[in-house]
Amino acid sequence: MAERRVGGALNRCETKFGGVVEKIVKDWNGEVVRRWLESRIAAARSDQVVAERGGRALQDDCDKATAEEMVCSLMSRKGVPDSHAAFAGALAALLERDEFIWRGVYDDTRFDRHVRAYAKKLVKMAKTNTGFENVSHYQ
Repeated sequence: MAERRVGGALNRCETKFGGVVEKIVKDWNGEVVRRWLESRIAAARSDQVVAERGGRALQDDCDKATAEEMVCSLMSRKGVPDSHAAFAGALAALLERDEFIWRGVYDDTRFDRHVRAYAKKLVKMAKTNTGFENVSHYQ
């Protein structure tokens, strides 16, 4: 039994042992997602400054923060976070790219890997519609 309604209704899943688990799926809120993206952009820029000051030892951290900033900046464009379908479509289009070009990158291969990892994290968050309420710096 797998009943799933998009848009905040009931989500039923049959467990391995035959029981039925019901949970409420939240409605998509574009304003919350937009606020979360803006907070992540600010946190990523702050992390980049700290990593830049750390020198060569923190170049990977700088690439990771740059990847987070790039993905969140692309996802926060006008109209993308307003609907679930547009957000998921933009993430899918981002993951279909072969390579990513952005400013301030030390290692292109490592940066591409970080972008894909962060985009996949956002795909999981968008599927479950959870985690967008957490706007703290460290997550």
